[in-house]
Amino acid sequence: MADLGSLLWEAATIMATGMVVVFVFLSTLIYLVQLLARVAPKDEIPAIKPQPASTVASNHNGVQSDVVAAITAAVHQYRQRNA
Repeated sequence: MADLGSLLWEAATIMATGMVVVFVFLSTLIYLVQLLARVAPKDEIPAIKPQPASTVASNHNGVQSDVVAAITAAVHQYRQRNA
């Protein structure tokens, strides 16, 4: 059986090597992302075109008033039947 001290030294060496590899990889990744952010053109925000006024009246949520009236009538009828 191998000496415990040499096994611990080998384990520490493998652990340190892994930590250095991960550190170098993440540092390179951060550098490349920052470089890409400087090099790549930024997206232009498209201009929002105003919507033409609808001929059917609607409330603030964009729901037409006849739809609101139909839902209200259906709820009223349901409550009368199941009350």
